[in-house]
Amino acid sequence: MSKIRDEVITANAKYAKGFGDKSELPMPPGRRFAVLTCMDARLDPAKFAGLSEGDAHVIRNAGGRASDDAIRSLVISYKLLGTKEWFVIHHTDCGMLTFTNEIMGDLLASSLKTATVDADGWHDSADGSGSIEGRFINWLTISDNAKSVVEDVQRIRNHPLVPDGIPIYGYIYNCKTGKLIEVPIPE
Repeated sequence: MSKIRDEVITANAKYAKGFGDKSELPMPPGRRFAVLTCMDARLDPAKFAGLSEGDAHVIRNAGGRASDDAIRSLVISYKLLGTKEWFVIHHTDCGMLTFTNEIMGDLLASSLKTATVDADGWHDSADGSGSIEGRFINWLTISDNAKSVVEDVQRIRNHPLVPDGIPIYGYIYNCKTGKLIEVPIPE
């Protein structure tokens, strides 16, 4: 067995032992808001947004981007579970700033193995076991943090399944200070 798997199972057993009245939490988030943010392991939305279990929906993906699936989750959060406000939170030093759609497509065409990066950029094993399918996906990479936050908030606001009037806020989390920096969103 994997050492990581064992650690996760042990941690879960300890957590479950003290679970207590968390089993009584209702399905709708108690504070009625949702956060769309990056999957980066350095971000802990519970800590930077002051959340406890049951407070809010947290939707995470690479870059915290407003992909179709993220918008699907936000619409479900609102329509079926009553969230009233949404936060789009990107962050400094995001891995999505380190490559483009073309780079990702080329890496995947070369190999499906894990790539490496150094001062000269991204590199792959080029073992020939890749797939050109990666060239047909928009990876929603980021070239400018503030611009991507604005784009994502506007994409959500303009989606036909998102009703008018839901406040959608845009922020950048600073990985060096832990602070949220508001991004002004044009109307």
